[in-house]
Amino acid sequence: MGTAKAMFLTVEGVEGVGKSTHIETIKNFLDERDIPCILTREPGGTPVAERIRELLLAVHEDEALCELSELLLVFAARAQHLERVVKPALAQGKWVICDRFTDATYAYQGGGRGLDVAIIAGLESLVQGELKPDLTIILDLDPRIGMRRASERGELDRFEREQIEFFDKVRRTYLDIAAADPQRCVVIDAASDLATVSADLLKILNSSLLKLA
Repeated sequence: MGTAKAMFLTVEGVEGVGKSTHIETIKNFLDERDIPCILTREPGGTPVAERIRELLLAVHEDEALCELSELLLVFAARAQHLERVVKPALAQGKWVICDRFTDATYAYQGGGRGLDVAIIAGLESLVQGELKPDLTIILDLDPRIGMRRASERGELDRFEREQIEFFDKVRRTYLDIAAADPQRCVVIDAASDLATVSADLLKILNSSLLKLA
């Protein structure tokens, strides 16, 4: 079947919302319709950006990573990712499904860390220009449930070790982003059972295809 129009689709949410599972659902949906796509993630997505990801997630016992350094590393990884992966794929007519993008920066570094959103917006403009996702799916979940799920996966990374208040701020910021940009963002209740979340997701994808037709 296929479609000539490529979409940049991002999936967002706090820890433990099931992003990986639902991204696989999106890929299967597109594969069944012979729509070319790539899966990628942030921070990361290229060899260089993955090294930056390691710096961001590692627990630095000897030297705490300052908040501004964290923000700059996120955008350094994003610049590399956009130039080497996202822009070329979109130019080739492929859908790009990305596990987190700039909304995560506003949520984690802006909401969670309390960094000035004007600084984030300035870096967003510098690194991305006019490029924004066509569709953003925000998987919403009480961080207490999410962190319980994340703890069951194994050792926690530097972000996952934050206090629950941090993740409450992250969640609130995500919901504020969705409310401010309802044309792009769709919120799905990730506390529902897997079948219900998948059904909600498929409705959104079918609607997006209809808009492209």
